[in-house]
Amino acid sequence: MRRRITAFAAVALSVVTLAACGQVEEESAPAGATIDTMFGSVTAPEQPKRVIALGWSDAEAALALGVQPIAASDWLAFGGEGVGPWAAGRYTTPPQILGTTELSYEQISGLNPDLILNTRSDASKEKNDELSKIAPTIGPPEGVVSYGTTWRQQMEMVSSALGKPDEGARLIGEVDAKIAGTKAANPQFAGKTVGVGAYYADKYGGYVRGDSRVDLMESLGFVNKPEIQALSNGNFYADLSREQIELLSADLTVVFPIGGDPAALRSDQVLNQIPSAKAGNLLLLEDETLLSAFSSASTLGTLWAIDNATPLFAKTLAPAA
Repeated sequence: MRRRITAFAAVALSVVTLAACGQVEEESAPAGATIDTMFGSVTAPEQPKRVIALGWSDAEAALALGVQPIAASDWLAFGGEGVGPWAAGRYTTPPQILGTTELSYEQISGLNPDLILNTRSDASKEKNDELSKIAPTIGPPEGVVSYGTTWRQQMEMVSSALGKPDEGARLIGEVDAKIAGTKAANPQFAGKTVGVGAYYADKYGGYVRGDSRVDLMESLGFVNKPEIQALSNGNFYADLSREQIELLSADLTVVFPIGGDPAALRSDQVLNQIPSAKAGNLLLLEDETLLSAFSSASTLGTLWAIDNATPLFAKTLAPAA
């Protein structure tokens, strides 16, 4: 599905309603920031009160800014409030949990939102068109692949839409400082190739630039393996046949299961015979919390991932150092 946004002005002309005693005008909310998206510019209300977070980790971005969405999609199946432990305790009222790839527009409309966040999504024009009929919708930025909005772009867009650009800039600076410090403390990462792969439904795949995991690894000094990057087809992920699994072999190979048992990876003879596995440079990410942080692509999750995954990267890379 691809979506097409219709122009939506958060500050529309006054709505005229008919009452028994005559016509009554209701003034719309004051205009806030205007955010550029891949579907055009969208003006948010000045102080949105009923925010719905549909995009991948959009809820975590809002919570980091002190704004509690009234409803959100739980992309990583955390359950409960739909966010990782790095964002725990930031809700005072739990959100209503909505769908992810399949949305109920009737349900969303019934929540009477004044702003919808969908910054990291499948970039469907059809969905954006329908959501924009309900409330101003902040879709992905121009030029990104599906689900390819970076943590930085997400925070810039969300903080602007929520009227908190200065706080957003502070959080971006915090992550930048963490990345810079970690990179400086691990000079052995510089220029080393990395292959990041996943195992899902008995199939392997490799991630390319535009995926938050690869982007994080490269920000720490690694270089995505060129042979995997060459498979990029406008998406963040490329399927690999069993004959292509060796493409994941690099100075550091990071592989994880999606919704499956990591035991399948530990026992896979093909995976464990690739050169990086034989050299001891294959890292299987098995801790679900760490894997979720690595995949969250929010400012909060990225900070958690850097703190907890970097020691594993360094330890696994050591045999080749």
